[in-house]
Amino acid sequence: MQIYLAVTPEETQEARGHCRNLAHVAYRIGPGSALLRQSLLLQTKGGLLSVSDRQAPFIDSPEDLRDAVLRECGRRGYSGVLLDFEEAPRRDRTAFVSALAPALSSSRRALFLPEGYAGAAPGAAVLLCTAVSGGSFSQYLQEAVAQAGGAGRLALDVQRLRMDFRLPARSGEGEPLTGEALAALMERENPAVFFSQDLCARYFTYNREGEAHFVLFDDADTLNQKLRLGVGMGFQAAFLMWPEVQDIAPRLFAPWRGGKKPP
Repeated sequence: MQIYLAVTPEETQEARGHCRNLAHVAYRIGPGSALLRQSLLLQTKGGLLSVSDRQAPFIDSPEDLRDAVLRECGRRGYSGVLLDFEEAPRRDRTAFVSALAPALSSSRRALFLPEGYAGAAPGAAVLLCTAVSGGSFSQYLQEAVAQAGGAGRLALDVQRLRMDFRLPARSGEGEPLTGEALAALMERENPAVFFSQDLCARYFTYNREGEAHFVLFDDADTLNQKLRLGVGMGFQAAFLMWPEVQDIAPRLFAPWRGGKKPP
């Protein structure tokens, strides 16, 4: 399984010290079906081209955008494309994906995309979010693999879970915590922290103003365990966002530093 760090241009140098496979978050869709690029270093080569559709205009010519992506892949030696599409699938986006997928396949480049676009690119790897807050994480992966027809058709979107649930939390939704908020909460409460084998995450509880809270969070060890499960099941790739793991990068990437595979 290939482990990728998604990085912006200004994060590249620091991140490369921990992970050699980078997804370059430096591209977005512009007017006229253009591929817009942030200021990448001239020597940036290899990894993946990551393109965002945030606030993107309508794609008038999917073929023109496809050709621009292919040219940039050739220029930079990218081995594939990560579609960081946040909006619900639209006709123009789907047409672009349908045009891009076979072209990348012909040039032996990979394509990673959100689940909503899987139908437009049957051979692409679909991203599967790992931020699971209920049930069994292992079973969640197994069910996804069975539904996809094999782990090789999936890639892990490894999101660092940090969530505060007000019990009984019947909706299953909690309040997202920033790293700073979680650290402040732990310092204030000084809780006993436990590991959930089912959720593959750490947790603790506390009471405030008469309400019971359940806090679920990931650290380097839990993320490594999730990655190991992915490796064991045959997932082809996993993605982590550099800002989410920057503070734990040394411990997170130590198991495969020096070219070693994840344990």
